[in-house]
Amino acid sequence: MKPLAVVALLICAASASAAPKTEAVLTTDWRKVATQADKSRLIRWRNALLAAIASATKDGEGQAIAQEGALLVPDAGLEQPAIPAGEYRCRTVKLGRNGIYTKAFSVRAASPCTLVSKSGRMRLATTNGSQRVKGDIFPGNERRQIFLGTMAFGDETRAMDYGRDGARDAAGSLERIGEQRWRLLLPEPKFDSMMDVIEITPVN
Repeated sequence: MKPLAVVALLICAASASAAPKTEAVLTTDWRKVATQADKSRLIRWRNALLAAIASATKDGEGQAIAQEGALLVPDAGLEQPAIPAGEYRCRTVKLGRNGIYTKAFSVRAASPCTLVSKSGRMRLATTNGSQRVKGDIFPGNERRQIFLGTMAFGDETRAMDYGRDGARDAAGSLERIGEQRWRLLLPEPKFDSMMDVIEITPVN
């Protein structure tokens, strides 16, 4: 090989190594990511919420449900559901009996959660509590966005990858229900309830 050709190759190699690495942009189409089981679960979200409310009401929790206001109203979702990145508080209401030893209505204390934009998606993670969700938020329609993620328990240090274990997968819809107030509806969780509803409000 001629000396000039060798020099040219070395310059090209150096340029390639010096070039900044670009972050791959992930798909924003939730249908390409969701498992078939979760696609079906998302279709049933409203019926699941109504069934959970009926279960809790039957157990005498009608007043507690009413006190939550728009958080537990089936069609409370407003237009422009997008939520900005930032620091939030996440408070979980577990609704409807799922097993003989579970309550039909229980509330978990609010704990810190974060929303960050990464690789073209918004990512939600709750950081405290015995049950923690982590996953991606995808565009949906004018009233809701789609959440696909997983649940971690107890002292586990990291969540599983979505789609690896159906018992850990969490799928639902993110809706805006007021000024600086959102909810994440997670229908048919595998543990404790018929519906998990996470209220999301900014820290400041």
